Amino acid sequence: MLLADSHAHLDDRQFDPDRPAVLARAREAGVEIIVNVAFDIASCHRALQLAEEYAPVYATVGVHPHGAARAPAGYLRVLRSLARHSKVVALGEMGLDYYRDLSPRPVQQRVFREQLSLAAELGMPAVIHSRNAHGDLLAILEEIRPPVPVVLHCYSGDWSLAHRCLALGCYLSFAGPVTYPQAGPLQEVARKVPLDRLLVETDAPYLPPVPHRGRRNESAYVALVVEKIAELRGIPAEEVAAAAFANTRRVFGIC
Repeated sequence: MLLADSHAHLDDRQFDPDRPAVLARAREAGVEIIVNVAFDIASCHRALQLAEEYAPVYATVGVHPHGAARAPAGYLRVLRSLARHSKVVALGEMGLDYYRDLSPRPVQQRVFREQLSLAAELGMPAVIHSRNAHGDLLAILEEIRPPVPVVLHCYSGDWSLAHRCLALGCYLSFAGPVTYPQAGPLQEVARKVPLDRLLVETDAPYLPPVPHRGRRNESAYVALVVEKIAELRGIPAEEVAAAAFANTRRVFGIC
């Protein structure tokens, strides 16, 4: 199977001891594309350096809601400049996180709107994080309706929310939690989402799939996400992998 990990953080320090081996295992597992996602200005530079070093790796640039209050003055100018690089394929991850509330909610919303507007200006996809904030996030998306692909990374809502997001043209990306025994509502979404709107990811080093829970996640494990979705849908894993791979290339403009 040709596989794409549409969301990972391989620049994370957890990979410092063995990053080349992690990437080699991903290649051995069939992973041909890894989108390495930034969360602040420093990680933007790390993600870009990694993408320059390894051919299968592409980068995004953006500010996570956790760090919205710490976004430096002129951060949009920096993102705009970095986004010109040929291996930068999206803006993000951006969005809202009301679970940890590490930045004030009005600030999160402002920074999210600003980055959505920048994505629209640049004609680049937006990679979105949403945790315990689905109502406000959907309201902003419905208000702005960015004319670019929108990826809801590590989708965690139910089918009712998914239906509204799909109506806006969003793509839903599934990670390790879809393999968890108590993930009934999420598994329902994985069964129902049209194949042409489905992406898969690891969010490595976080959220490892079964049977690797409690350990560091890595891009090779995206195969387990594919296999679980295929099982839920009653179709071959190759069919899910092919759809997710094609969608990743199309959304991020990867030839």
